[in-house]
Formats: sequence, structure tokens, C-alpha cells
Amino acid sequence: MDKKVRVRFAPSPTGGLHLGGVRTVLYNYLYARQHGGDFVLRIEDTDQNRYVEGAEQYIYDCLKWCRLIPDESPLKGGPYAPYRQSERKHLYYQYAQQLVDAGHAYYAFDTPEELERMRADLKTDENPNPQYGHATRGRMRNSLSLSREEVMQLLEKQTPYVIRIKMPENETVRFTDMIRGEVHFDTNQVDDKVLLKADGMPTYHLAVVVDDRLMQISHAFRGEEWLSSAPVHILLWKYLGWLDEMPQWAHLPLILKPDGHGKLSKRDGERLGFPVFAMNWTDPRTNESAQGFRERGFLPEAFINMLAVLGWNDGTEQEIFSLDEMVSKFSIERIHKGGAKFDFEKAKWYNHQYLQRKTGAELAELAMPYIMAHTATPTPEYLAKVCELIKERCTLLPDFWEQGHFFFETPEIKELDTIKQKWDENKKAFFQNWISMLESLPSWDHLSIENSFNEAIQAAGLKKGDIMLPLRIMLVGGKYGPGVFLIAEMIGKEDTVQRVNHAISLF
Repeated sequence: MDKKVRVRFAPSPTGGLHLGGVRTVLYNYLYARQHGGDFVLRIEDTDQNRYVEGAEQYIYDCLKWCRLIPDESPLKGGPYAPYRQSERKHLYYQYAQQLVDAGHAYYAFDTPEELERMRADLKTDENPNPQYGHATRGRMRNSLSLSREEVMQLLEKQTPYVIRIKMPENETVRFTDMIRGEVHFDTNQVDDKVLLKADGMPTYHLAVVVDDRLMQISHAFRGEEWLSSAPVHILLWKYLGWLDEMPQWAHLPLILKPDGHGKLSKRDGERLGFPVFAMNWTDPRTNESAQGFRERGFLPEAFINMLAVLGWNDGTEQEIFSLDEMVSKFSIERIHKGGAKFDFEKAKWYNHQYLQRKTGAELAELAMPYIMAHTATPTPEYLAKVCELIKERCTLLPDFWEQGHFFFETPEIKELDTIKQKWDENKKAFFQNWISMLESLPSWDHLSIENSFNEAIQAAGLKKGDIMLPLRIMLVGGKYGPGVFLIAEMIGKEDTVQRVNHAISLF
């Protein structure tokens, strides 16, 4: 019987959730759902120096907004609890000690000063960053270079130490990546990574292997940047006697800067004016803020769709996928090996597509906070009508104010010069006459308003095209908006008459 699919997302609570992290969540989630498996959220908080207050809750909030809810997590619990690594500290020492006893790891008593001295002494142009490994371990203070008695004395004195893996020399470590195929590494190029720190906390390398095994993880999807750590992890699975239980791995391609040169970073977003985090994030240590896709006005389903195809396609020309469609069509084999360039204009296109698929009532609920930030609260019914009228012109949720503010307030006439250029007494007389007609109009709807307008045009002997633009600017303040008679119907007779009279008074 095949092993049950169990995947995990294991972030460190050190800051905002980058869109690359959300994509990793998404691919894990899709694979689990497609195979009737479990999606696990595990918080990797073993590096207490980098821990940021509030970052863990931020991760939960992001996943909730994206509607990618884990089956097991620190919040939800599950059969393999606890799901926070700091609460599993007692589990790791025994495995580190097992590796030492078997000769696959060793105690290292080097002080920070001794490590710095080694790096300074061995630094050359050919080797600018000397590593702690097979070429240097013999000259350092560890249980491989010291006698057994010296080691026992240091341990009895409770001298601080770390436990490092002993990387073998002249070996090739191989594994099959689900995306990249056969991958191999020369162990001479890999340093002796620390597995257990002096405070008893495991490093990522030991913890990820132990936790994946104890939590029965079947597949591990993680970013390409972790590929260089693969030989250490494979050897740990082997040395601990668990190689047959090792998950299948897939190293996901990077999300690249828009120009394709290098990994997309928060600074790129700041420089180019777009978010790279799922939601707003403020670092409590520095008070630096970064805007998120949610606050910029993206819908979660559009954000998720955009991320899904940023490195994957189903082999067709289809671009819009519901979450259910993604679950049914997703395959690891169709993830690209190369990085995917982030295109913010394309991201906005996805959001626009999803906005068009929503009803006015749905949009009113989404747009209400953005409208309320500027004006008194409209009724949901009125806002729903406005949203239906202007949604084609809206790409992000704040656009519902930018494109429809004149439905809620008397606008400033910013295009006054446009009217002045062709204004004359005939046009003034036309509008004055039409206003009188509107005052007595029995039915206030866009067809009746337009009919009265056409009658007034005909009576004045003017061309409709010469009058329509001034009317739009009078009601809207600019050269934009939906049908001008629909606008008049929505804002009502009193406001329509008032705005036209006000514009006339300015000439």
C-alpha cells in the first residue's frame, strides 16, 4: 500500500510572508488535496535570535486570507503535535547523540573567536570564505582532533559545544528531484553543518529531517535556495537509518525580479512600487512597513491564481483557474525548472478578471471599506448598483473610489478648461433650458433623462457630440465614468441639477 500523502509548509517566524512562500503553500495544498492527503503547517522557530514577535500570527492570518487552511498546525493541533519546533526541543538531542555515537557527527568546542581566526588565516583569493569541513576540521578544537580524555574533560566542565555532521570525503550524493530529475553533489564541496547548537536547539538541518520523519511527511516541496542543503539532509536520513522513509523532494523555481535578474525581494517591490508580501507587515523591531497584496486591493482568489501560474501551467492556454480546477489539474511535473519573472501588470490583470466575475452585491461588500475611508457610508444597495456600473473600469479594490467617487460626493471640476475652450452663450442657454425641463421631468430614469436631453438638443439646433463632454465633466469632474445618463439617474435629480447649475456659474 502506498504511503499516504502528507506535505508540509515549514516557515520561520522572522518577518512578512513573501509571495514565493505563499506559492510554496499553494503547491503543497494543491498536491495534498489532489491526492486526498494532509497539509501540515509546522513553525520552525529554532533560531531564537531571528524570531520576530507577531510573525507567527501573521502567517496564520495570511493563510486564512488566501483560504489555504492547514489540516494540522500549532493552532489546530493534530496527531503529531506539537507543531512548533521550539516545543519539540527535547526530541532532537537523542538523534544528534546517535549520530555522534555512530561516528557521523562530532562535538565542536570552538569559540566564535577561534572560528573567526580560522576564516581569516585560511582566506585566499581562490577561497575567500573558508568553510569548517574535511580540510579544516583537523586543526580545530573538536572531538575528531582532540583525544578522548580531552573531550571527556571538556564535556564534564560543561564547555559549550555544537554538534556538527561529519561530511564524508570523495563521495557523490544523488537523489531524484520531482521537478529537476537526477541531481548529484560532491561531498568535498559541502561543509560540516552544525546540527545542534550550544543552547540545545537544533538547526534547520537536523530539525527538518527529524520532524519530517516523525510527522510521516511523504513529499517535501521547498524553494530552490534549499537545494544546496540536500546532500546534508540526505546523509542524515541515511545515517539515522531512515533512508527508505525519506520524502520525495521537489525544489521549486525562484520568483525572479521583473527583469529576470535575481530573486524578487522586498526592496525590488519598494523600488518598483508593488507589494511582495501577501498582507501588510510592520517589523516590530525596526518599525519598517511593507504593503501587502490584500491591502493593495487584490482578491485572494486572484492572488492565488496568479501565483499558481507563476511557474506552472496545465499544458493549455487556460489562465483563469478556480481553486477546485487547480486541485484537479495541478501536477508537479508541469512546474518549470527555471525561475519565473514576476509581472505586476499581469497580476493586476488577474485581479481585474476576477472583479468582472463578481456581482454588484459581492463587490459592494468588498469595496465598502475603501468607500467609507473617504465618505459617509452608502447603503449596500446603492453601492452595489455603483459597483456594477463601474467594475469594468476597476482593477484593484481602491479603484471603486477613484472611478466612482462622484456617486458619493460633488466632484471638483478638474477639466474646467476643456469646457471653457468651446463654451458660448448657445451652450449656456441650452443647459439652462434643459435644467428647467429636468425640474418637471415626471420619471427620473436614464432613458427619460436622455430623451429630455435629446429634445433640448434638437430644439437648440446643437450637435449632441458637442454637449455630451461638458455634461460629463459637470457631473463627474473629468472625462471618465460610465454612461452619463446612468450617472444622472444614480445621483438623483437634485444633485444633477445642482452640479450643472454650479458649472454654469463658473463661466
